[in-house]
Amino acid sequence: MDIKTASALRRLRLVSAPEAVSFIILLVCSVLKRTTDFNAVPVMGAVHGVLFVLYVIFWADAWNRAKWDVKTAALYFVLSVLPTGGFFAERKLRREAEDAVIAARARKEGVVNA
Repeated sequence: MDIKTASALRRLRLVSAPEAVSFIILLVCSVLKRTTDFNAVPVMGAVHGVLFVLYVIFWADAWNRAKWDVKTAALYFVLSVLPTGGFFAERKLRREAEDAVIAARARKEGVVNA
């Protein structure tokens, strides 16, 4: 894995959890809007919208650089539209990055052929 691929995966991982949190908060704000006088939906909608757009941009970049198959790319996209999916995406991306580091070290030390 080259440095640009690692950076793309890291960016996607770093936006995953905040995107998931903003989605959950937006859902709570939607309920509060309908049950109380509290209305933070416009603000949280904007915050979540920005984070979601960043997620999609970073997802497309990671898909391109990591050369994911369609199934893997679709999984990461579906996780972005589920309320807690970003947490699962972050965890899976962290494992993927750790596995790539281990594989790169093994290749460097000659344990495995490239």
